[in-house]
Amino acid sequence: MLYRVPVRVLSTFDPDAGGTLLCDEEDIVEKKPVTGIAYSRDEAKISLMKIPDRPGIAAAIFGPLADAGVNVDMIVQNVSEDGRRTDLTFTCNRSELARALKSLEDAGPAIGYREITSDANVAKVSIIGIGMRAHPGVAQTMFRTLSDKGINIQVISTSEIKVSVLIAEEYVELAVRALHSAFELEVA
Repeated sequence: MLYRVPVRVLSTFDPDAGGTLLCDEEDIVEKKPVTGIAYSRDEAKISLMKIPDRPGIAAAIFGPLADAGVNVDMIVQNVSEDGRRTDLTFTCNRSELARALKSLEDAGPAIGYREITSDANVAKVSIIGIGMRAHPGVAQTMFRTLSDKGINIQVISTSEIKVSVLIAEEYVELAVRALHSAFELEVA
């Protein structure tokens, strides 16, 4: 690692197998920016509408969810126009949806939302790759690919090596196939 020498680790049982290449991150980044696509059908979306836009509101929402054992994933908060109320959307495991809704209804007076909606017919699709950090336009390619197939994006979440979108569950296979083609990935 000190002298940046790539090392290939092979199996003594199957030396013809490709093995694992240990190398500098820059050597990997030069290749394809997206190396995999993942999806999860076990998603549910919850939206709280017109919540007070003030310090502590996120804690008032996610505290009771944590106490109820609900694991929250994607979180999106909209900008409030008037500085007083905003909307917040997040996802959780589909099997935890009823527990999450009960928890939020019980905490409703402390939160002060005007409406709560949920959707259990959603799925998360993610593109993954360490090369995304060094290649601009990866997210745009994903979004255009989904748009070309008529797939609406409901929620977007990003990190350095992953872009995830929430879409209607009925479009999962189409989205995965289209993204595999768009990023020139092999289909197993």
